[in-house]
Amino acid sequence: MIKDSSSESEASRNAPETGSSPFAPTRWTLILRARGETPEARAALGELCEAYYQPVLRFLRREGRDEDVARELTQEFFARILARGAFEQVDPERGKFRSYLLGALRHFLADHRKHEQRLKRGGGVTPESLDAASEGEQEPIQVADASAPAPDACFDREWAMAVMARALEVLQKEFTDGGKAEQFEILKPWLMGESSAMSQSDAARELVLTEGAVKVAIHRLRKRFRDAVRAEISQTLRDPGLVDEELRHLIEALS
Repeated sequence: MIKDSSSESEASRNAPETGSSPFAPTRWTLILRARGETPEARAALGELCEAYYQPVLRFLRREGRDEDVARELTQEFFARILARGAFEQVDPERGKFRSYLLGALRHFLADHRKHEQRLKRGGGVTPESLDAASEGEQEPIQVADASAPAPDACFDREWAMAVMARALEVLQKEFTDGGKAEQFEILKPWLMGESSAMSQSDAARELVLTEGAVKVAIHRLRKRFRDAVRAEISQTLRDPGLVDEELRHLIEALS
């Protein structure tokens, strides 16, 4: 397809300057290299934990816990992750913060269940005989819902949504800093695949652009969003060569 050079130049004048990548060197690599003991590594770990607080919280909520309990467990979990020595047993070959976080969460929940069971056995409550209840009073056996998504799939979906949200924040900041906040808000529905009451011709009138320039701006916005998603993913990987694989996993998790 031959590009409309006048539209291209007009869109260029109305697009924000992105400059160099806003991302720091890969945080996960820094953390693994230093095992969390240097101030830089601990700061990088704190940033990653903050970024993926919501996926852990939503994962715990999906398991049926109420909001207060889920928040308390999430705080406790990340406090353990941030504690010194938490990375002594991390296998660098695993290479993905997502994999480490899910494994650590499983281990944490297993410990928590064991602790709860110990409290039930020795918490001062007199155990009742198994024969105490009559046949009609017995609780029904709980059967798992086979149609419910697996816990790993739920976690991965929450992780993918967090990655997308962070990439969107980067994009929004770039447009805002470039004085194009209104343009971003008008064009965002085409970025996220949302239905919009506004047509591209309407958007062109709102932005005082030609319709061709709006098409180019949407194309560039989508490309920059993909770049931002890739950059966000790269922060959670040891090997940059895994970005494409992890990006495919993200798309699968959202499908």
